[in-house]
Amino acid sequence: MKWQVIEGRTEYMINPLGLDEKAPRFFWKLHSDERGAAQSAYRILVASSLEALAGDEGDMWDSGEVASDRTTHVVYEGKPLQSEGQYFWKVRSWNRDAVASDWSDAFFWTMGLLSRDEWKGSWIGGKAQPNVELQPSPYVRRPFRTSGEVRRATVYATALGLYELHINGRRIGDLFAPGFTDYDKRVQTQAYDLTPWLNEGDNVIGAVLGDGWYSGTVGFLGNHVYGERPFLLLQLNIEYAEGRRESVETDASWRTAKGPIVYSDMIKGETYDARLELTGWDQPGYDDSGWERPDVRAGYNGLLTASIEPPIRVTEQMKPISIRKTEQGTYIYDMGQNMVGWTALRVRGARGTKVTLSHAEMLNPDGSLYLDNLRVAVQQEHYILKGEGEERYEPHFTFHGFRYVELIGYPGEPDLDTIVGKVVHSDTRPTGSLRTSDSMVNQLISNISWGQRGNFLSVPTDCPQRDERLGWTGDAQIFARTASYNMDVSRFFTKFMWDMIDCQQPSGAFTDVAPDAGWIRHKMWNTRLNWFAPDNAGWGDAGVVIPWTLYLMYGDTRILETHYQAMVRWVAYLRTNSKGLIRPDYANYGDWLSIEADTPNEVLATAYFAYSAKLLSLIAGVLGKRDDEETYANLHRSIADAFIRAFVAEDGRIHGETQTVYVLALQFDLLTERLRELAIGHLAENIAARGGRLSTGFLGVGYLLPALTDNGRLDVAYGLLTQEEFPSWMYSIKHGATTIWERWDGWTEHNGFQTPSMNSFNHYSLGSVGEWMYRYMGGIEADPSAPGFRRAIIAPRPGGRITEVEASYNSLYGTFESAWTLGADGVFKIRVTVPANATAIVHVPGSGIVVDGQPAEEGKTSFELGSGSYAFISQFGG
Repeated sequence: MKWQVIEGRTEYMINPLGLDEKAPRFFWKLHSDERGAAQSAYRILVASSLEALAGDEGDMWDSGEVASDRTTHVVYEGKPLQSEGQYFWKVRSWNRDAVASDWSDAFFWTMGLLSRDEWKGSWIGGKAQPNVELQPSPYVRRPFRTSGEVRRATVYATALGLYELHINGRRIGDLFAPGFTDYDKRVQTQAYDLTPWLNEGDNVIGAVLGDGWYSGTVGFLGNHVYGERPFLLLQLNIEYAEGRRESVETDASWRTAKGPIVYSDMIKGETYDARLELTGWDQPGYDDSGWERPDVRAGYNGLLTASIEPPIRVTEQMKPISIRKTEQGTYIYDMGQNMVGWTALRVRGARGTKVTLSHAEMLNPDGSLYLDNLRVAVQQEHYILKGEGEERYEPHFTFHGFRYVELIGYPGEPDLDTIVGKVVHSDTRPTGSLRTSDSMVNQLISNISWGQRGNFLSVPTDCPQRDERLGWTGDAQIFARTASYNMDVSRFFTKFMWDMIDCQQPSGAFTDVAPDAGWIRHKMWNTRLNWFAPDNAGWGDAGVVIPWTLYLMYGDTRILETHYQAMVRWVAYLRTNSKGLIRPDYANYGDWLSIEADTPNEVLATAYFAYSAKLLSLIAGVLGKRDDEETYANLHRSIADAFIRAFVAEDGRIHGETQTVYVLALQFDLLTERLRELAIGHLAENIAARGGRLSTGFLGVGYLLPALTDNGRLDVAYGLLTQEEFPSWMYSIKHGATTIWERWDGWTEHNGFQTPSMNSFNHYSLGSVGEWMYRYMGGIEADPSAPGFRRAIIAPRPGGRITEVEASYNSLYGTFESAWTLGADGVFKIRVTVPANATAIVHVPGSGIVVDGQPAEEGKTSFELGSGSYAFISQFGG
């Protein structure tokens, strides 16, 4: 059958521009209808031109025929790559019968500016307006001419702040560029191909600047965290067909002016006065004689690094499902989904009319917007009409978390077409899919996905609506595995690891928040918080958990190599700051937002210390560091022994006796076999004593169902999953939730809304149960011995009231599928699909197994399979 190479990627991306990785990695997938299809060899050609590649000439690199089944993380080993180089590649694959595929399509990538001295421009911005707290967004522009046929035009750009790039009347690029980093350490740069958009003769390039995370409001940390106002750095390099080169760079010759954006702040919203629009400002021929010269910044000491994170984009548009007129004459829309982004407006009216769009997640009992939980955030846009027919508006440098929108001051009668919701997040492509026979479980799956979409915006934020929106590391690590099933977060978390590295302390401690954005100073000076802990268990451990997760899900060893010493420093820090391997009890957060269950900090912190040591041993083994592997494995065992001596009684009871202490001890391998059996009993008793309900907070919840399942209490796990009484996942769903709430008790029938000082209704952490649904309920698991789903473990665990599950995961090799049904007669059926060049070990529950219509060997329940689709039937239970 057809053996074909498909979906070539470079550094996880399709045809990326402006890389600064000098040894990029190649990825491809294979297609075959044949069972057991596997690659036996490959050959890669990399050329400096399409013509050379078409002639099968790899003038940059010809790998030759390499005997290997690898199709991921194949490292470029050719000639040195040059700044602004454009490189084309293709690959041919041989199957297990030594039959070669055709050459793949041609793929390409370009390199960015690889050295600082190649950046010729200056940082430019507008002048600060006196006595104005929220500054207007400056517009900057520069006319230029081209003469001759342009072969290639590439712009390299970044900002301290945000920028919106324009060329000849066309907006170019993505949202909220260059992304959120610790600007004291680094800023990301973007590259865009402008070749199709240049005119022969007159052109103009320009940008609108936003305060963003650099000089705007960053959560509750205030504004001007990194600087007073935004600055742009840009360089447009033009290559002509005859070989001539020209550049247009930001410098003092550019012009700047205020425009219609009176202010645009991530936390405080936006005011836009359409009467001040600079019509035609980004097109040739515009008269900018009234504009000013820009301010030129002397320089910037941070790193300029090519953008790692996926771009932020509008990924979906949502039409409201209802509209209601209030007694005050305003209109409240229900979008039908708690979402993140903004609303676009259509309006006609008199010049000077002001229309306000106000956003909220919930409604008060009287039907008005529930705004109390926003704290000082202002989720509003104010649009002032110019009075010229139909006007359309959407904001520029702000975003909101909301389900409900109040339209205030609208001239006339709005309808369901007056506004549209724009869903905005880091464009991480969906990779996982789950559907079950239970509608409430399906809603939970949806809520988890929407929580991820709403909070993965350059960094994994803790909430998208109030004045916070920070990259909390503990939240990120507990959700990382769930996130990796839902979407391709390879680059997203690779970038976030650099955020963590940039704020790792000299002591080796990883921080609670990344990028730092002034958080460490804030918490150390804030006597009201009294949060003076130098580290926090479960938060700092993200520096080890996240790289390990990327290795499991994507087979990425480079992230382990790159950050190995940082992980070593973290574990060394934990050991130094322990007594007898027992960690102190000073943690600020503990098992955050647990319900009537206070897990002792020293127990939790010691458990996580052991877990980091265990993972570091595994990581050392992957990297071939055998001495370190043994050292950290011994450290883990020693911590486990100390844990038992300090916290575990002879009857298996663990100090604190919360669900979380048992869960962490079980999952982090801290107990002897005898104590494990006792501990799972105590955990199950605790749950039963609470009426079959959980009490875990952020750090315990993700491991709760896996701990129960791995230790023989699948029944309890399913009971918790589908529990509908408070506290539970289904309780919020029963009351209309469309995202995961921050707190189990964010709203309850008996108490209404929780404290408005911390009550987000879009917060992914408690959605970490998604990992269990993929791995156990759906049964699609990564095999640590063949990571990145080179080999999967398919082992569904039917139970509870669920009678049908369809699960899939689109890995770097292709899509694995596990779809099962369980009939009332106990007949279990499962269909398994394995992609080409991957394998799976399938564990079929039950007895009397039939494979593709043929009885299996008596007693055999595990099957190692190559690619293809397979059908199994068994008798379950009894």
